[in-house]
Order: sequence, then structure tokens, then C-alpha cells
Amino acid sequence: MRVLALSMIAAAALGACSNAPKFEFQPGVCYFVATPDGQPPRLQKMSENVAQIELCAAQLEEMRLRFLRMGGSNQEVAGAYQGRFIFIDREGVKFGKSLTGSRFFAMARTGDGRLAIPGAIQRDETGRPVAVAAPPPETP
Repeated sequence: MRVLALSMIAAAALGACSNAPKFEFQPGVCYFVATPDGQPPRLQKMSENVAQIELCAAQLEEMRLRFLRMGGSNQEVAGAYQGRFIFIDREGVKFGKSLTGSRFFAMARTGDGRLAIPGAIQRDETGRPVAVAAPPPETP
């Protein structure tokens, strides 16, 4: 019992000494995580009344593509939604509880660049994603 109490105190002390930035999140707000040169990351509000994290990820993906079309070279974008961080790159979308911690793979890119849930992507024998379009409607 004493060992358990000591380990809980040690874990609390280590958590209190964390150098990770602390952010305050508002419900339903989608944020872009700005990382200015040499400064700590900060949140910039993108939109309010966002219903779910996937919709925030879609807004971040749209922003990433716009920057690339304007001649930007940054392939990665980070955002946040209700205490979860969103990371978007050429591979897809990942979610995490912190900016530096582990990330959960949430959406992958299909063969034509769209985002989809990883289990829904069809792959060829090499493992490469295959773009599959819906069959055309039958005409009478």
C-alpha cells in the first residue's frame, strides 16, 4: 500500500513539472496550432460551432491545400478541437492528446487523395490504396 501511495505522489509531481504548453479549449471551437519561429505554440481560432473533430480536421485539410496551391511548401498542419490535437500530413489525419505525445491514426488517404477511415480503403496486392468510384447508375 505504501509503495502505491509513493508511486502516485511521484506521478503527480512529474506531471506538475511538465514543460508542455497549457491551452484552454472552448467547446465546439476548431483551432489552428501556430508555431512561430523560436516561440511556444499558440492556438488561433478558425471557426466556432463545429459539431465534431472530423469536421475540424476537414477545415484544417482545406487550409493546408490552399497554402500548397498558393506556393507554400509545408506539408503538415496541426490543429486542436476540445482538448484533442489534430495532425494532418500527406499520409492522412492523426489525433493526439498532446502536441508531442503519441498519435492515433484516424483517417488515411485514398489513391486519389481523399481522406477515409483506414478500414474502408481498398488496396491492391502491393498494399497501395486503390481509388474506387461508385458504379454508374443503370439507365432503363
